[in-house]
Formats: sequence, C-alpha cells, structure tokens
Amino acid sequence: MEWLLGLLGGVVGGGIGGSRSPFGPLVHGLAGAIGGGITGAIIESTTGSGLDFGQILAQVAGGGAVGAAFSAALGLATRPKTGAES
Repeated sequence: MEWLLGLLGGVVGGGIGGSRSPFGPLVHGLAGAIGGGITGAIIESTTGSGLDFGQILAQVAGGGAVGAAFSAALGLATRPKTGAES
C-alpha cells in the first residue's frame, strides 16, 4: 500500500515536469503516476513495509523524480521532428 505514496509523488513530478508541454500537466501527470507507481513498488519491495519518515520520504521523492523523468521522456518522444526531409 505504500506504493501509493510513490504514485502520488509521480503525479506531482510528472505534472510539474510537463506543465509547459502541449499535452499539459494532466497527460504528464498520468505518465508520472505510472513511473512513480512502479518506483514506489520497487522501493517497497526492497525496503520492506512499514511507514516511518525515511520510508515516506523515499517513496515520495523517488516517485517524483521518476515521474518527472517519465514526463520528460514523453515530451522528447512526442516532440516534432525538425530537419530537412527529402
């Protein structure tokens, strides 16, 4: 259940990371939620369950960082290609 903290951190990180994108913060928040949820599950499985301050901080920070990274990757993948095409 602690992975929800990672998911919430991912939503915030993705929304902030994609705020200036044409997709907007909602789509990037969803991408961040996916990354944050996965990260939260990984952190939960490696550290065990239990909610102390360190665990909460790790879940939210890890989810936010990976959520922002997923959001940035989404922005780069959907960016219009520039250059000369023949």
